Amino acid sequence: MAVTGILQCPQFPRSSTYNPAWLRAGVSGGANPLWLTEWLCEALPLRRGMRVLDLGCGRAVSSIFLHREFGVQVWATDLWFSATENLRRIEDAGVVDGVFPLRADARKLPFADGYFDAIVSIDSFPYYGTDELFLPSVVRLLRPEGLLAIAGAGLARELDGVVPEHLRAWWTPDLWCLHSPDWWQRHWEKSGLVAVTAADTMPEGTQRWLDWHRVVAPDNALEIAALEADQGRTLAYVRAVARRTSAAIDAVVTTVETTYDPHPLR
Repeated sequence: MAVTGILQCPQFPRSSTYNPAWLRAGVSGGANPLWLTEWLCEALPLRRGMRVLDLGCGRAVSSIFLHREFGVQVWATDLWFSATENLRRIEDAGVVDGVFPLRADARKLPFADGYFDAIVSIDSFPYYGTDELFLPSVVRLLRPEGLLAIAGAGLARELDGVVPEHLRAWWTPDLWCLHSPDWWQRHWEKSGLVAVTAADTMPEGTQRWLDWHRVVAPDNALEIAALEADQGRTLAYVRAVARRTSAAIDAVVTTVETTYDPHPLR
């Protein structure tokens, strides 16, 4: 099938209206950011004018989509990709009044507590969000009842330390950051800071994963072979959506104040 045919997938009617050449020029990772964002928003009640943090936005394709399709204001935030290049893409898309690019570390975000109505993360959250200490630092940026939502590569089921034979040639140690919807729900809800409203896998998600790689990375033979062999048994596109609860979040400790009290060493 031609590239245009693959990217104009009936499963994602909004995404299918975007120019495939524009989408490919904004590639920043191993997943189609429009497909994942559209699927995530099916479970995410966005309203026009909301303030949204797009965390780990890559080259801001998802941020532009969120603003154009849902009328939200988006802070397109990424550590690895240039905010200056993202600004050019945002300007060319005609959304400079609603998408604001910046470069920042997910662990050192420069925003006020309670500033955002929603935080989304497209195929990025596992890089930092598996840390037991990370969730409070990001949830504090949400208003009461604010939304946290992620979508990206993951697992249909947890592996419990054993990689299936058909995935071993492709699997690398960093892939242990991938998890199942049930894992994300447990990981988030045990904190008491959020209540999960959705946690599932994309229908035919492994096929969509494979379709995307055939378009943007046809030479990535190992991953393509792994996806073909897996047939959705282990690998999946995963999403999770949660609301902030009323639980208090401890203040962030950035320095410990001490007073030096001199004494003889011996």
